[in-house]
Amino acid sequence: MKHQLLSILLCCIVQLSLGQALPEKVQEHDFTIGKSVSIASTVLNETRTLNIYLPQSYTTDSIQKYPVIYLLDGGKDEDFIHISGLVQFGSFSWINMLPESIVVGIANVDRKRDFTYPSNNSLDQEEFPTSGGSENFIEFLENEVQPFINATYRATDTKTLIGQSLGGLLATEILFEKPILFDHYIIVSPSLWWDDEKLLDSTPKISENVTSIYIAGGKEGEVMERTAKELYTLLQKHRSPNTQVYYEFLEDKTHGDALHMAVYHAFETIFKTK
Repeated sequence: MKHQLLSILLCCIVQLSLGQALPEKVQEHDFTIGKSVSIASTVLNETRTLNIYLPQSYTTDSIQKYPVIYLLDGGKDEDFIHISGLVQFGSFSWINMLPESIVVGIANVDRKRDFTYPSNNSLDQEEFPTSGGSENFIEFLENEVQPFINATYRATDTKTLIGQSLGGLLATEILFEKPILFDHYIIVSPSLWWDDEKLLDSTPKISENVTSIYIAGGKEGEVMERTAKELYTLLQKHRSPNTQVYYEFLEDKTHGDALHMAVYHAFETIFKTK
C-alpha cells in the first residue's frame, strides 16, 4: 500500500513539474501550403476547385515565370499536399531535382465520369453508371483551366500532367488524342483495362512538343502490370524523335502507394539531367 501511494505521489509531482515547465504560447496561426480557387466551368456546367501551390520565390520575384504541373486527383484530401511537398523539396537549391514550379491540383467532383471515355463493356457501364465524360473534361482542361492559369499566374509554356489509376487512363487518352496539351506526361498505374483495353488498340499521335513520358506501376496484378508494359512498348514504337519514354516497375509498391515514389523518380529522370 505504501508503494502504491508513493508511486501516485511521484506521478503527481512529475505531472506538476511538467505543467510548470510549459512555455507560454506567444502566437498561433494557420499554416497553409497553397490556395484554393473556385472557377465556374461553362463546359462542365458546374463549379470546380483548383488547388494552387506557388513556389517560395513567387512573391519575392515579380518577374520570374514558372513551369506548371497539373495534377489530376488534386484535391486537398487527395494527392495535392504530398505532390506539392515533393515539388517543394525537389526544387530546393541543394537538391536541384526540378525547377521551381507551380502545382495546379484539380479537385474531383466525379472522377468516374470525368476520367473515362464511353465503354462498350457492360460491366464497366454497370459499375460506373456516370462514366463517359472524358471528352468534356479534356475540353475543360484545354479551354478553361489552362487559359485561367496562364492569365492569372506567371506561367511558362512548359506543362506537366500527372495522372494515376483512372487519372492515368485519362492522361493516356490525352497523350493519344491531344498530346500538344502537355510537354511531360507522368502516368502511374493507368486503368487501361477500361473498355476491354481498347485504348491500347489505337495509334497514339505523339507530337514533337512531347519531350518526356514516364510510366510506372506497382505490384498490382497481371492485367495492370501487363497493360502498363504494353503502353510503354506502344509509345516506344510511335514516339517522335524528340520524345523520351521511360518505364518503371515498383516491385515493393501497390496500387494504393505507388504514386508518391513514382512521381519522385519521374522528377529525377525527367528534370534533373536538364
